[in-house]
Amino acid sequence: MSKYDNKYIIFDVTELSTIDFDQVLETSIDTITYNVDETQTVVKYLGDMPSSVQALTTKEGPYTYSEIQNILTGWVWFDPNEGV
Repeated sequence: MSKYDNKYIIFDVTELSTIDFDQVLETSIDTITYNVDETQTVVKYLGDMPSSVQALTTKEGPYTYSEIQNILTGWVWFDPNEGV
């Protein structure tokens, strides 16, 4: 399996506590990516959508690797001035 087989879901951080990290490829709440204003996050998984992801009410996706790369490099997710 490669990163191109992963599926990605974007959702509001208000639902982050409902994610079962045993079902997704992130290891914990500390390893996820946030958008610039920290209102949304993304998780990835393989195969069928995990039940904790299915239960999200604010989810967008699933996205492919190529699609999520385009999204995550946009201004909502990437601040070019960060770290400057």
